[in-house]
Order: sequence, then structure tokens, then C-alpha cells
Amino acid sequence: MTFVLAQSLVTIFAMISLIHVYWALGGQWAFVAAVPQVPGEDGAQSRPAFKPSRWLTLLVAFGLLLIAALVCLRVGWWVPAVSHQSLQWVISAIAMLMFARAIGDSNLVGFFKQVKGSEFARLDTWVYSPLCVVLGAGLLVVAWI
Repeated sequence: MTFVLAQSLVTIFAMISLIHVYWALGGQWAFVAAVPQVPGEDGAQSRPAFKPSRWLTLLVAFGLLLIAALVCLRVGWWVPAVSHQSLQWVISAIAMLMFARAIGDSNLVGFFKQVKGSEFARLDTWVYSPLCVVLGAGLLVVAWI
């Protein structure tokens, strides 16, 4: 079961990484729903809270791919399994980051965000934050079982 869970985690992290590469290369599909929105001034339309650079987006893609590689190392998918305790703790730390992302910053992202009403906020509540909880739990299982 752990191996199937690991395959699912690797697939999800790799797919999200590829989406980030697509955005870094200038792709626009789903981009508006990927960046938090803040209300415009004087009732104007919402605007992105920030404009991620291509290099930062590629760095995020690399990080997501690195997480997938760590899971592969842990369970022995494509490479011999690594059972060193430091790998368990690294994967656990990443799981804690996933949980922290789901909880959010109390303003723009997470279950307890203040800014609501945008497409990003809706997807964050119903897709992104729950996905972070599931990914965090899956990473903990892979790390310790």
C-alpha cells in the first residue's frame, strides 16, 4: 500500500511541477486561478497579489520535482530504497510545510484566509488547501511506514 501511495504522491508532485514549468515558459492556462487575488481599490476588479517571476516559478517546479525524487528514494521506486533516518525527517519537514500551507497565512491563502470572493480563493478553499492536507498526510505515511 505504501508503494501505491508513493506512486500517487510522485505523480501528483510531478504533474504540479510540469504545470509550473508550463507557466514559467509563458503558458496562461489556469494561471489566473493560481495566484492569490486582492480586492481592487474603490471597488475595482480583483488583481493578483503579486506577479511571480519565471525564475521563481521554475524554482518552485524544481522543488516539487525534488520532493517527488525524495519519495522515490524513500520507497525504492526506480532506485534502491533509502531508509536513512535523515530522509524520514526531511520528508516529514516537507509534510509539515504542506500542513502549514493548508492552514495558511491568515490573509490570502489557506483555510483561514481573510480575502475571499476570487476564483483563487474559491479553489484554494475547495482544492488547493485540501490537497496540501492530503499530500502532507501521504508524505508522513511514506516517511514513517
